[in-house]
Amino acid sequence: MLAFFRPALATLALMTLLTGVAYPLAITGVAQVAMPVRANGSQIEQEGTVIGSELIAQDFSSPSYFHPRPSAIGFDAASAGASNLGPTSAELLATVEERTEAWRRDTGESDVPLEAVTASASGLDPDISLENAHAQAARVTEARGAPRDEILRIVHEATTGPWLGIFGPAHVNVLEANLALDAAFPGGAE
Repeated sequence: MLAFFRPALATLALMTLLTGVAYPLAITGVAQVAMPVRANGSQIEQEGTVIGSELIAQDFSSPSYFHPRPSAIGFDAASAGASNLGPTSAELLATVEERTEAWRRDTGESDVPLEAVTASASGLDPDISLENAHAQAARVTEARGAPRDEILRIVHEATTGPWLGIFGPAHVNVLEANLALDAAFPGGAE
């Protein structure tokens, strides 16, 4: 019987070393060399302190900042996920209606981008549409007392175009735009 177990155990040990240790170490090493920023979570640092990631939304509620998409999980990266409410859910429809009214009051705009009032599947989408950012620019301009064209310049600098120039819409990274606002207009945030 030992003659049957020995090759099986040797194969198990070899495959564990290859697929559980060597392969992950090799892929990690390649990623660290080829794209170190992405391999380490696309972290954003200020003065040596990590303040966020360009891949994870943060809650900004001050009128002097651009606001991200709503989050069904309260922007808690440890419990990423959606509300799991279906499109005919009365609770979801009521929540979207409340968000729509709040967004209209906040921006003064009547046309509401869908992503401004619906949470993403992860609850941590770091980007908003260009349309959403432009609609929020008036509020940010007023709160910061800054020229609107400067606020729009910051929006366009934080904008990423469609992938490969054709796939998906242009989008604005909220954290990058808000950090640029603070850099351009120090002391302008509440």
